[in-house]
Amino acid sequence: MSRDEQLKERWKNVVDKLSQQFADGDPLDLDSIIYLIGLQELGQLHRDYKKDHKLDLMHIAICKLLEPYGFYEFDYVDDEGWPHYKVKAQLPHLKAGEQSVLMKEAIVNYFLETEYID
Repeated sequence: MSRDEQLKERWKNVVDKLSQQFADGDPLDLDSIIYLIGLQELGQLHRDYKKDHKLDLMHIAICKLLEPYGFYEFDYVDDEGWPHYKVKAQLPHLKAGEQSVLMKEAIVNYFLETEYID
């Protein structure tokens, strides 16, 4: 199986599993999955978040997802429990499709590492 086919299959597995667990089977989009990862990483699941905090949650997820690629490095957790990352390398300029593939690959790797999928 080619790398692209494997990524596509694993991505479908992630979407299907998360959609069943969090959206009554309605397919979650990329942003929704990034948001869920941010919630997981923050660990404060039983709170209501305002729009600004929702964007912060997505930022946490993106930093966590791109950390293994060398773009971010975990720095510290603040007094409110929010993780902070520092930029290690600037992201390359990617077309929208390339960005999507990078994020899907990072998400699949995240869920492989956490053993949510195999």
